[in-house]
Amino acid sequence: MDISYPAETETFRTEVKGFLAEALPPDWTGIGALDEKAAWSFARDWRRLLAEHRYLSLTWPERYGGRGLSKLHQVVLMEELALAGVPFGLPQDTFGVKMLANTLLHWGTEEQRSHFLPRILSGEDTWCQGYSEPDAGSDLASLTTRAVREGDEWVIDGQKVWTSGAHHSDWIFVLARTDRDAPKHRGISFLLVPLDQPGVEVRPFRMMSGQLHFNEVFFDGARTRADLVVGGVDNGWTVAQSLLGVERGEEAATNPILFRAEVERLVELARLYGRDQDPVIRQRIAWCWSKVEVMRYLGYRILTGWLKGAEPGPESSIAKLFWSEYHTKVTDLAMDIMGLHGQVPVGRPPLRTYRTDDPGAANSSASWSTTYLIARSGTIYAGTSQVQRNILAEKVLGLPREPRLTSP
Repeated sequence: MDISYPAETETFRTEVKGFLAEALPPDWTGIGALDEKAAWSFARDWRRLLAEHRYLSLTWPERYGGRGLSKLHQVVLMEELALAGVPFGLPQDTFGVKMLANTLLHWGTEEQRSHFLPRILSGEDTWCQGYSEPDAGSDLASLTTRAVREGDEWVIDGQKVWTSGAHHSDWIFVLARTDRDAPKHRGISFLLVPLDQPGVEVRPFRMMSGQLHFNEVFFDGARTRADLVVGGVDNGWTVAQSLLGVERGEEAATNPILFRAEVERLVELARLYGRDQDPVIRQRIAWCWSKVEVMRYLGYRILTGWLKGAEPGPESSIAKLFWSEYHTKVTDLAMDIMGLHGQVPVGRPPLRTYRTDDPGAANSSASWSTTYLIARSGTIYAGTSQVQRNILAEKVLGLPREPRLTSP
């Protein structure tokens, strides 16, 4: 297997390394080493710097403020940022820069691109995702939030849940049913909706880690302009599926880096607690290390297809299922190493509300115990483990569909 990168992307890698060497202090060990206030201040300043150098918009066309580079250049950028221990923007940029911007570039009108892309890049508009509902999570096509056309506006009624960062956002992209008589995968539209208006209520709720991240969003006669439909009326399901695929290549590159750094911290944790010579602990650490290596090669396989232009298929469920189930085991081990100390959180908890703690984080009990709680949610968000197994069984292995329960 040839896992080398072409010369033009290695030239770009040299550029990124030079940028990082100039922009970061010489004693930099990662954003996780900063206290909470300093970390957020750094992240905001860092985002502005990435935007100024057009790293946030690397693959966008130049006329929209990008550099017009390839997906592979984006992967190289994400690799180097992860290795340096710096973020790619702020948390809500996952939805604005990564998800919505790429969706607008593929599906949006010229008016939508010209208006929203500069505002996403500058940070003037922050976005969240309105997909899941109380009775439509894994079976998203069963959503019941509806939008009715009234003159030059859509009127929206319904509820979304698990809406990450909605309490910090200005806009939400919403899947809403616009044709009740159509089959459930049709008759859905992808709408851009302002949050600061009558008829929208955002209710944050606290995670078991203690963090405020998820929200319920209620629509009661909320409105948005009729032209703020992306990809055409009743074509939202197709648009939504393409949006869900935009992160696959980057995650394939960065997940193994973040998880390997976490295992290295785990080794140091075992030494800190005097458990590094325990044969059972050593065996479990070796298991974790081997799984991260498997994850790395799974990532290469995803990247190979992604960079050849293939759309993410059902096989991508392998990687999601693998890392999310693995992460519950590695954090179990961390808690076992700390013993009762892990039950008393001391130190700074993670800034991140998913996957690993930030690079450079200290081996505090608060870091590991919070990550332990966060790891459980990884088997739920972005598709539960049960759903991933069903996808692999039915669409990859060709097994029959799971029987559906019927009411007596």
